[in-house]
Amino acid sequence: MPASSQPLKPALIHLKDICQSYGMAGQPVAVLDRVSLTLEQGERCAIVGPSGSGKSTLLNILGLLHQPASGTIALGGHDMSRATADERAGIRNQLIGFVFQSYNLLPRLSALDNVALPLLYRGCPRGQARQRARAQLERFGLGHRGSHRPAELSGGQRQRVAIARALVGEPVLILADEPTGNLDGTAAQEVMNILLELNQVEGVTLVMVTHDNHLARKLGRCLCVQDGKVIEQ
Repeated sequence: MPASSQPLKPALIHLKDICQSYGMAGQPVAVLDRVSLTLEQGERCAIVGPSGSGKSTLLNILGLLHQPASGTIALGGHDMSRATADERAGIRNQLIGFVFQSYNLLPRLSALDNVALPLLYRGCPRGQARQRARAQLERFGLGHRGSHRPAELSGGQRQRVAIARALVGEPVLILADEPTGNLDGTAAQEVMNILLELNQVEGVTLVMVTHDNHLARKLGRCLCVQDGKVIEQ
C-alpha cells in the first residue's frame, strides 16, 4: 500500500469541549470552559498559567484521574467519555505514567517495591515485577538503593524512584505535575534531562505542568491555562 493511502493513526489525546467547575459557597466556579485540545504521539508539551488557574485540573483530566463535567476525551483511540472508574483505571495503568512534585511514594515500602507497584496492580507475578523494577532503578543509578525506604533517600533520589515507577509499565504518555518543584538546581536539571531523553530517544509523549518559563521553553509546545481557557503560546 502506498504511504499516502495508509490510514492515519488517531491522536494520542483528543479533548473536545471539556468543562469542569467546582462549587464555592453554592456558586460554581468554571475552571475549564469548553476546552478542546489534541496531542500527538511523541509530542512534548508544557502547561503553564497562574496559580489556581486549572493546570493540575487539566492534567488530571488528561490522565483520567478526574472525569470532566461535560465534553469528550479520547486516549489512545479509546473513547473515555463514559468510561467507568474501573475502565479508566485500566487504561491509566496500561498507557500512562505519573510523576508528581510530592513523589507520592508509599513510605512503608522500599524503593524497589514502590517501583514494582504498577506491575503488581496489573497482576504481574511478584518476582517478575520486582525484577523489572530493579532494572528501572539500575537505569537511574539507584540499584544500590532498592531496599531503602523513601525517608532514607534524598529529594532527587525520591524523584528518580518516582520516574522509575512511572516508566516500569512502559507507558506511551508521561504526565508530570511540577516534578522539579521540590528539588535544588542540580537535582532538577538531572530530572529534566531524564524526562527529555525519554521523549527524544524513546518517543514517550511528555506533558508537564510547570511555573518555570525556562523549563517550558525546553519543551517546545506551551499551553497556557487562564480564565477557563487553554491558549497556545
